[in-house]
Amino acid sequence: MTSPLTSRAARFRDLNKAGRLLLPNAWDAASARVFEAAGFGAIGTTSAGIAYAEGFRDGERMGRDRMVRAVARVVGAVSVPVTADIEGGYGPGAEDVAATVDAVLDAGAAGVNLEDADHRAGSTQLLAIADQCRRIAAAREVAARRGVALVINARTDTFLLNPAAGAAERIAMTVERGSRYLEAGADLIFVPLLTDPAIVRPLAERMPGPISLMALPGAPDARDLFDAGAARVSIGQMGMLAALGTVRLIAAELIQHGTWRSIERTFYGFAEAEELFSGREPANEHSE
Repeated sequence: MTSPLTSRAARFRDLNKAGRLLLPNAWDAASARVFEAAGFGAIGTTSAGIAYAEGFRDGERMGRDRMVRAVARVVGAVSVPVTADIEGGYGPGAEDVAATVDAVLDAGAAGVNLEDADHRAGSTQLLAIADQCRRIAAAREVAARRGVALVINARTDTFLLNPAAGAAERIAMTVERGSRYLEAGADLIFVPLLTDPAIVRPLAERMPGPISLMALPGAPDARDLFDAGAARVSIGQMGMLAALGTVRLIAAELIQHGTWRSIERTFYGFAEAEELFSGREPANEHSE
Protein backbone atom coordinates (compact mmCIF):
# COMPACT_ATOMS: atom_id res chain seq x y z
CA MET A 1 0.00 0.00 0.00
CA THR A 2 1.36 3.40 -1.02
CA SER A 3 1.86 5.83 1.86
CA PRO A 4 1.01 9.54 1.56
CA LEU A 5 4.72 10.38 1.74
CA THR A 6 5.62 7.89 -0.98
CA SER A 7 2.92 9.38 -3.17
CA ARG A 8 4.01 12.96 -2.55
CA ALA A 9 7.66 12.10 -3.22
CA ALA A 10 6.75 10.40 -6.50
CA ARG A 11 4.70 13.43 -7.51
CA PHE A 12 7.57 15.78 -6.64
CA ARG A 13 10.03 13.63 -8.60
CA ASP A 14 7.74 13.82 -11.64
CA LEU A 15 7.59 17.62 -11.37
CA ASN A 16 11.38 17.82 -11.28
CA LYS A 17 11.78 15.41 -14.19
CA ALA A 18 9.37 17.48 -16.27
CA GLY A 19 11.65 20.50 -15.79
CA ARG A 20 10.89 24.24 -15.80
CA LEU A 21 9.77 23.90 -12.19
CA LEU A 22 9.13 27.23 -10.47
CA LEU A 23 9.30 26.61 -6.74
CA PRO A 24 8.30 29.09 -4.01
CA ASN A 25 9.85 28.83 -0.55
CA ALA A 26 7.75 29.09 2.62
CA TRP A 27 8.90 29.94 6.12
CA ASP A 28 5.76 29.02 8.07
CA ALA A 29 2.31 27.48 7.68
CA ALA A 30 0.70 30.73 6.57
CA SER A 31 3.15 31.46 3.76
CA ALA A 32 2.94 27.84 2.62
CA ARG A 33 -0.85 28.02 2.49
CA VAL A 34 -0.73 31.24 0.45
CA PHE A 35 1.64 29.67 -2.07
CA GLU A 36 -0.55 26.59 -2.36
CA ALA A 37 -3.66 28.73 -2.83
CA ALA A 38 -1.89 30.57 -5.65
CA GLY A 39 -1.66 27.26 -7.52
CA PHE A 40 1.89 26.00 -7.00
CA GLY A 41 2.23 22.23 -7.30
CA ALA A 42 5.06 21.98 -4.78
CA ILE A 43 6.68 24.15 -2.12
CA GLY A 44 10.15 24.36 -0.63
CA THR A 45 11.11 25.56 2.81
CA THR A 46 13.75 28.24 3.32
CA SER A 47 16.24 27.64 6.12
CA ALA A 48 17.05 31.35 6.38
CA GLY A 49 13.38 32.36 6.39
CA ILE A 50 12.53 29.84 9.09
CA ALA A 51 15.57 30.84 11.14
CA TYR A 52 14.64 34.54 10.99
CA ALA A 53 11.03 33.77 11.93
CA GLU A 54 12.33 31.83 14.95
CA GLY A 55 14.76 34.60 15.97
CA PHE A 56 18.00 33.07 14.68
CA ARG A 57 20.52 33.84 11.98
CA ASP A 58 20.89 31.38 9.10
CA GLY A 59 23.52 28.64 9.09
CA GLU A 60 22.23 25.83 11.32
CA ARG A 61 22.17 28.04 14.43
CA MET A 62 18.65 26.99 15.42
CA GLY A 63 19.49 23.29 15.39
CA ARG A 64 18.07 20.21 13.72
CA ASP A 65 15.11 19.49 16.00
CA ARG A 66 13.68 22.98 15.86
CA MET A 67 14.10 23.17 12.09
CA VAL A 68 12.43 19.78 11.61
CA ARG A 69 9.44 20.92 13.67
CA ALA A 70 9.13 23.98 11.45
CA VAL A 71 9.30 21.78 8.34
CA ALA A 72 6.59 19.55 9.79
CA ARG A 73 4.32 22.57 10.28
CA VAL A 74 4.77 23.56 6.63
CA VAL A 75 4.11 19.99 5.46
CA GLY A 76 1.02 19.77 7.64
CA ALA A 77 -0.37 23.03 6.28
CA VAL A 78 -0.57 21.96 2.62
CA SER A 79 -1.48 19.01 0.45
CA VAL A 80 1.24 19.54 -2.18
CA PRO A 81 4.74 18.03 -1.86
CA VAL A 82 7.23 19.95 0.29
CA THR A 83 11.00 19.84 -0.08
CA ALA A 84 13.04 20.73 3.00
CA ASP A 85 16.12 22.92 3.12
CA ILE A 86 18.35 20.97 5.53
CA GLU A 87 21.33 23.29 5.02
CA GLY A 88 24.55 21.28 5.56
CA GLY A 89 22.75 18.36 7.19
CA TYR A 90 23.26 19.59 10.77
CA GLY A 91 26.64 18.01 11.22
CA PRO A 92 29.76 17.28 9.18
CA GLY A 93 29.51 13.52 8.88
CA ALA A 94 27.47 11.17 6.75
CA GLU A 95 25.81 9.90 9.93
CA ASP A 96 24.63 13.46 10.70
CA VAL A 97 23.05 13.79 7.28
CA ALA A 98 21.41 10.36 7.65
CA ALA A 99 19.85 11.38 10.98
CA THR A 100 18.58 14.64 9.51
CA VAL A 101 17.09 12.96 6.44
CA ASP A 102 15.39 10.40 8.66
CA ALA A 103 13.90 13.25 10.70
CA VAL A 104 12.59 15.25 7.74
CA LEU A 105 11.12 12.11 6.21
CA ASP A 106 9.28 11.63 9.50
CA ALA A 107 8.10 15.23 9.07
CA GLY A 108 6.76 14.34 5.60
CA ALA A 109 9.28 16.05 3.31
CA ALA A 110 9.43 14.79 -0.28
CA GLY A 111 12.83 16.29 -1.05
CA VAL A 112 15.84 17.97 0.50
CA ASN A 113 18.44 20.61 -0.29
CA LEU A 114 21.89 19.59 0.98
CA GLU A 115 24.79 22.06 0.98
CA ASP A 116 28.51 21.41 0.55
CA ALA A 117 29.59 24.44 2.60
CA ASP A 118 31.29 23.69 5.90
CA HIS A 119 29.23 25.44 8.59
CA ARG A 120 31.88 24.64 11.18
CA ALA A 121 34.10 27.08 9.28
CA GLY A 122 31.35 29.69 9.12
CA SER A 123 30.31 28.54 5.64
CA THR A 124 33.50 30.06 4.23
CA GLN A 125 34.89 26.90 2.64
CA LEU A 126 33.61 23.90 0.77
CA LEU A 127 33.71 20.35 2.04
CA ALA A 128 36.00 17.95 0.24
CA ILE A 129 34.23 16.40 -2.74
CA ALA A 130 34.66 12.86 -1.42
CA ASP A 131 33.18 13.86 1.95
CA GLN A 132 30.16 15.48 0.34
CA CYS A 133 29.65 12.45 -1.88
CA ARG A 134 29.53 10.24 1.21
CA ARG A 135 26.96 12.56 2.75
CA ILE A 136 24.78 12.52 -0.37
CA ALA A 137 25.05 8.73 -0.54
CA ALA A 138 23.96 8.52 3.09
CA ALA A 139 20.88 10.61 2.33
CA ARG A 140 20.02 8.38 -0.61
CA GLU A 141 20.52 5.22 1.45
CA VAL A 142 18.12 6.42 4.15
CA ALA A 143 15.46 7.27 1.57
CA ALA A 144 15.91 3.93 -0.20
CA ARG A 145 15.65 2.04 3.07
CA ARG A 146 12.37 3.76 3.74
CA GLY A 147 11.07 3.26 0.21
CA VAL A 148 10.83 6.98 -0.58
CA ALA A 149 11.98 8.40 -3.94
CA LEU A 150 13.43 11.44 -2.20
CA VAL A 151 14.52 14.26 -4.53
CA ILE A 152 18.01 15.41 -3.49
CA ASN A 153 18.91 18.91 -4.64
CA ALA A 154 22.66 18.99 -4.00
CA ARG A 155 23.76 22.55 -3.44
CA THR A 156 27.28 23.63 -4.30
CA ASP A 157 28.54 27.07 -3.32
CA THR A 158 31.17 27.31 -6.04
CA PHE A 159 29.76 30.65 -7.23
CA LEU A 160 28.94 31.95 -3.76
CA LEU A 161 32.35 31.34 -2.16
CA ASN A 162 34.61 32.09 -5.12
CA PRO A 163 33.81 35.70 -6.09
CA ALA A 164 37.34 36.37 -7.37
CA ALA A 165 37.34 33.41 -9.76
CA GLY A 166 36.41 33.91 -13.39
CA ALA A 167 33.31 32.42 -14.95
CA ALA A 168 35.21 29.64 -16.74
CA GLU A 169 36.93 28.56 -13.52
CA ARG A 170 33.70 28.55 -11.54
CA ILE A 171 31.91 26.60 -14.26
CA ALA A 172 34.68 24.00 -14.21
CA MET A 173 34.55 23.72 -10.41
CA THR A 174 30.78 23.37 -10.51
CA VAL A 175 30.84 20.69 -13.20
CA GLU A 176 33.50 18.74 -11.31
CA ARG A 177 31.53 18.79 -8.07
CA GLY A 178 28.14 18.40 -9.69
CA SER A 179 29.19 15.37 -11.71
CA ARG A 180 30.43 13.61 -8.61
CA TYR A 181 27.35 14.55 -6.61
CA LEU A 182 25.06 13.16 -9.29
CA GLU A 183 27.04 9.91 -9.27
CA ALA A 184 26.65 9.76 -5.47
CA GLY A 185 22.86 9.93 -5.69
CA ALA A 186 21.83 13.57 -6.16
CA ASP A 187 19.01 14.40 -8.57
CA LEU A 188 19.80 18.04 -9.28
CA ILE A 189 22.74 20.39 -8.74
CA PHE A 190 21.77 23.64 -7.05
CA VAL A 191 24.01 26.64 -7.80
CA PRO A 192 23.05 29.69 -5.71
CA LEU A 193 24.10 33.20 -6.81
CA LEU A 194 24.21 32.15 -10.47
CA THR A 195 21.57 34.09 -12.44
CA ASP A 196 23.37 35.17 -15.63
CA PRO A 197 21.89 33.22 -18.58
CA ALA A 198 25.19 33.62 -20.44
CA ILE A 199 26.85 31.51 -17.71
CA VAL A 200 23.87 29.25 -16.99
CA ARG A 201 23.85 28.03 -20.59
CA PRO A 202 27.39 26.59 -20.81
CA LEU A 203 27.09 25.16 -17.31
CA ALA A 204 23.84 23.39 -18.18
CA GLU A 205 25.39 22.05 -21.39
CA ARG A 206 28.38 20.57 -19.53
CA MET A 207 26.60 19.25 -16.46
CA PRO A 208 25.56 15.57 -16.82
CA GLY A 209 22.30 16.24 -14.99
CA PRO A 210 19.78 19.02 -14.30
CA ILE A 211 20.70 22.23 -12.51
CA SER A 212 18.57 24.38 -10.23
CA LEU A 213 18.93 28.08 -9.49
CA MET A 214 17.65 30.66 -7.02
CA ALA A 215 16.10 33.98 -8.00
CA LEU A 216 17.60 37.17 -6.60
CA PRO A 217 16.54 40.81 -6.84
CA GLY A 218 17.48 41.97 -10.32
CA ALA A 219 17.71 38.45 -11.74
CA PRO A 220 16.22 37.65 -15.16
CA ASP A 221 12.72 36.23 -15.32
CA ALA A 222 12.24 32.52 -14.67
CA ARG A 223 11.48 31.97 -18.37
CA ASP A 224 14.92 33.31 -19.31
CA LEU A 225 16.64 31.05 -16.77
CA PHE A 226 14.68 28.04 -17.98
CA ASP A 227 15.50 28.86 -21.60
CA ALA A 228 19.18 29.02 -20.64
CA GLY A 229 19.00 25.46 -19.28
CA ALA A 230 17.84 25.59 -15.66
CA ALA A 231 15.48 22.76 -14.71
CA ARG A 232 14.23 24.38 -11.51
CA VAL A 233 14.14 27.91 -10.10
CA SER A 234 13.30 28.68 -6.48
CA ILE A 235 13.12 31.95 -4.54
CA GLY A 236 14.86 30.87 -1.32
CA GLN A 237 14.52 33.41 1.47
CA MET A 238 13.57 36.21 -0.94
CA GLY A 239 9.84 35.97 -0.22
CA MET A 240 10.44 36.20 3.51
CA LEU A 241 12.85 39.12 3.09
CA ALA A 242 10.29 40.92 0.93
CA ALA A 243 7.71 40.36 3.67
CA LEU A 244 10.15 41.84 6.21
CA GLY A 245 10.59 44.82 3.90
CA THR A 246 6.82 45.34 3.89
CA VAL A 247 6.68 45.17 7.68
CA ARG A 248 9.49 47.72 7.87
CA LEU A 249 7.52 50.10 5.65
CA ILE A 250 4.45 49.65 7.84
CA ALA A 251 6.49 50.28 10.97
CA ALA A 252 8.14 53.42 9.58
CA GLU A 253 4.85 54.91 8.39
CA LEU A 254 3.10 54.11 11.65
CA ILE A 255 5.74 55.60 13.94
CA GLN A 256 6.47 58.64 11.76
CA HIS A 257 2.97 59.57 10.62
CA GLY A 258 0.44 57.51 12.56
CA THR A 259 -1.06 56.31 9.28
CA TRP A 260 -1.42 52.90 7.64
CA ARG A 261 -1.48 53.34 3.88
CA SER A 262 1.22 50.65 3.62
CA ILE A 263 -1.12 48.17 5.30
CA GLU A 264 -3.94 49.08 2.96
CA ARG A 265 -1.83 48.50 -0.15
CA THR A 266 -1.14 44.83 0.63
CA PHE A 267 -3.93 43.96 3.09
CA TYR A 268 -4.93 40.32 2.78
CA GLY A 269 -8.29 40.56 4.49
CA PHE A 270 -9.42 38.93 7.72
CA ALA A 271 -12.24 36.94 6.11
CA GLU A 272 -9.89 35.76 3.35
CA ALA A 273 -7.33 34.62 5.93
CA GLU A 274 -10.00 32.77 7.91
CA GLU A 275 -11.11 31.00 4.75
CA LEU A 276 -7.50 30.09 3.94
CA PHE A 277 -7.26 28.11 7.17
CA SER A 278 -10.86 26.96 7.44
CA GLY A 279 -11.19 23.24 8.12
CA ARG A 280 -7.43 22.64 7.89
CA GLU A 281 -6.11 23.59 11.31
CA PRO A 282 -3.25 21.50 12.74
CA ALA A 283 -3.45 19.68 16.03
CA ASN A 284 -2.51 21.79 19.04
CA GLU A 285 1.13 21.62 20.03
CA HIS A 286 1.51 21.22 23.79
CA SER A 287 5.29 21.45 23.83
CA GLU A 288 8.18 22.79 21.80
